[in-house]
Amino acid sequence: MLRDGRSYTAYRDLCGCYDMDRFKLHIDHVQADPFAAPSRLRVCVPARRAGYPQHTYSSQGRAIALCTYLIDEFAAHARRGNSSTASNGKSPIAIAEAGQQLLERNAMQVSQDGIEARFTLHFPARGRRVAGERAVQLLCECVPNIVENSLFYSANDPAAIAHHIATSEDAHALRAQLKEQNLIAFIADGSILPRRSGIDDRPLQSGAVPFNSPQSLRVHVELPHAGTVAGMGIRPGVTLLVGGGFHGKSTLLRALSHGVYNHRPNDGRHLVACDESAVSIRAEDGRSVSAVDISPFINGLPLGRSTAPFTSDNASGSTSQAANIVEAVEVGARVLLVDEDTAAANFMVRDARMQQLITNEPITPLVDRVRALYEREGVSTILVIGGNGAYLDVADCVISMDNYQPYDVTQQARTVAAAHPNARPTAQPLSLRQTRRIPQPGGIDPRRGKHRHSARAHGLDSVMLGREKIDMRYVAQLVDSGQTQGLARALLHAHTQYINGQRTLVDILDSIMADIAEHGLDCLDQRRTGDLVLFRRHELAAAINRLRSLCIDT
Repeated sequence: MLRDGRSYTAYRDLCGCYDMDRFKLHIDHVQADPFAAPSRLRVCVPARRAGYPQHTYSSQGRAIALCTYLIDEFAAHARRGNSSTASNGKSPIAIAEAGQQLLERNAMQVSQDGIEARFTLHFPARGRRVAGERAVQLLCECVPNIVENSLFYSANDPAAIAHHIATSEDAHALRAQLKEQNLIAFIADGSILPRRSGIDDRPLQSGAVPFNSPQSLRVHVELPHAGTVAGMGIRPGVTLLVGGGFHGKSTLLRALSHGVYNHRPNDGRHLVACDESAVSIRAEDGRSVSAVDISPFINGLPLGRSTAPFTSDNASGSTSQAANIVEAVEVGARVLLVDEDTAAANFMVRDARMQQLITNEPITPLVDRVRALYEREGVSTILVIGGNGAYLDVADCVISMDNYQPYDVTQQARTVAAAHPNARPTAQPLSLRQTRRIPQPGGIDPRRGKHRHSARAHGLDSVMLGREKIDMRYVAQLVDSGQTQGLARALLHAHTQYINGQRTLVDILDSIMADIAEHGLDCLDQRRTGDLVLFRRHELAAAINRLRSLCIDT
């Protein structure tokens, strides 16, 4: 079957299931030529042979931690066991590797039935002909060696597995205690918040200053494995992160934005937790907005144009930031994270001089709405502020970052605000009307060429749905390219199953997330791929809202 010199398409005859004694090998899809996307394979190890104690996967959190560990082991042995390369210059056997977050991934699944690992393999070629001897070596030697060394309990380190599970369970317990202690975020003392670089999410190794909470904000949490842990608690309301440039304000905010996820052991942020509904908000010049009621922030446009609802193919910084807030609250955000550096200046504040000079201003800045967001809507905000002292008037808590350490300067801030009063006009009462935004099926076209349904992701930056490119560059809480792959498939799932002109956007999100919770990520793609990673409802809403072809009925 694998005779050298046959046409490369002869590899397709290999599709099927093979009994490899201690596990089964499934060849689900074979690439069309040596330069196409790699072939998709699976190995299934029965539970009685894999040997993992049931307690290592008895809950979802434990299973995710175990799967992350097994992905690491599989990937490491795949790299070590394949000295030769595929046509793309990489190891011919690969699995979708896990990042710093402990997330559900369909590359590795564990249950009472056993373990299933999904990976890719570049079948070797000489030109466009079968390289049979090398293919036999890959399938009959390399794959079994990887499986034997990575997927069986006897081959792994029980202490390392237990460490992954303990870290996951502590993170779950920590997030549960946020609500019990009336907190929206917690940063443990000793946490390492800086990352190695903008493209390396691992903790900074040298020169990082461990986090140390101020006494006035210090709280204690009880975790099942770590025991009593002290750290800084942030309570609901309006919290400012202030300080000089390069002193760690934005680093802290980024750590909080990723604190909606659990992290792997020794990540440095594995005991940083934020309310799971927290959403990062920024300006996005040029994004499309479809039927979003931004009138609480922007109203009274020239020529009588309405902003309730507002639609634009090319929103400005201020209108895009207003839309981002309203969209986030619409789908359940209870915490907003805002960095002054990435916000629209005219949306954040207008000083007294401009208020006197410009009297016909349609923008009600965030500084005049942020308290009402909390008091009327129950939505807290954490802001990085370096140059807008007006926010001192509306803050519940002010944290100064100085040489990467936090200090509670709330009382000093109130003294400064009282000494330098900043008279502001009274804004109209805030009312975020819960508009029933109903996506219309005609606004989504997933066709591309001969394909009736085409959806794929390009890293973290974009999702292609049909011929339309959805810009995801500024959706800051996407952390894994597998999440954008999942979003691409979820958009198709929404189009075929739920977008019918009658369901609201919130209903659609509820249904999709319920499907994933009940059936796993495979409900989004029947091809048994191994490149999907769980996302939040907020990122799915962001993808839908950024469709330029989106049509919304209200």
